[in-house]
Amino acid sequence: MDLATFLIQVLNGVQYGFMLFLVASGLTLIFGVMGIINIAHGAFYMIGAYLAFWLTGVVGNLFLAIVLGIPLMVAIGYAVERLAITHLYHRDHLYQVLLTYGLILIFNEAQKLLWGTGFHGVRVPAILSGAVPLTDTLVYPHYRLFISVVCLGVAAGMYVAINRTKLGMMIRAGASNREMVEALGIDIGKVFAIVFSLGAALAGFSGMIGAPISSVYPGMGDQILIISFVVVVIGGIGSIKGAFVGAMLIGLADTFGQVLLPELSSMVVYALMAIILFWWPQGLFGRRV
Repeated sequence: MDLATFLIQVLNGVQYGFMLFLVASGLTLIFGVMGIINIAHGAFYMIGAYLAFWLTGVVGNLFLAIVLGIPLMVAIGYAVERLAITHLYHRDHLYQVLLTYGLILIFNEAQKLLWGTGFHGVRVPAILSGAVPLTDTLVYPHYRLFISVVCLGVAAGMYVAINRTKLGMMIRAGASNREMVEALGIDIGKVFAIVFSLGAALAGFSGMIGAPISSVYPGMGDQILIISFVVVVIGGIGSIKGAFVGAMLIGLADTFGQVLLPELSSMVVYALMAIILFWWPQGLFGRRV
């Protein structure tokens, strides 16, 4: 593998890692703060991709479609939390798994009714349709670089929001001791609704910006849900920093695994998880018990 090819694979791995981070960060927040195992989280990624496909067809511009789609994802997340998830806070994890699995079935059937069972594509915006030349024969698409830059900006914004704002303080306090937060007069139900809605929006946003580089198809959230759980476990449940590091590790491992070990590529990320959990059972940044 020459230097240019290596650089392309690094960029692909980082870009994939950033997209995983958007999904996994919402997943780890929902579990770490709310204590909810939401296996329907991947469905939000799918809904975001379909919204990008549909709204781009309506307004003719991906960027405008994303601007319109994000509030819709927040509204969908809020409705799901108020109508379904709110009944699970004092229930066993088995109830959470069963209900959120039911949500997967509902979302999948709703998607088929609205958009059918075919595969769809979203056109890359013309302004980002070019590529950066790396060598005389190798180029790297502008749109993939755009995804990395945008996701890095979102990650930085999340860091500031979680660590430097009043809402972030309440989220961190709720993750640490929700009973004490309630005793201090903070409406923890409202905090939970905000966390779940933002988590759904992050997953949907990842699906929106990823739609032009992958097909939009039924059940597309299932695979990214599995990988996102791997990211959360590697990084440590409830840790945003862990989700970021885990997503980068998985993104690079998966990308290079497909290039260097194609016959074993499906095992690489799980082998990495097993190795990390052997040394850090709680994850890289998880709380020690």
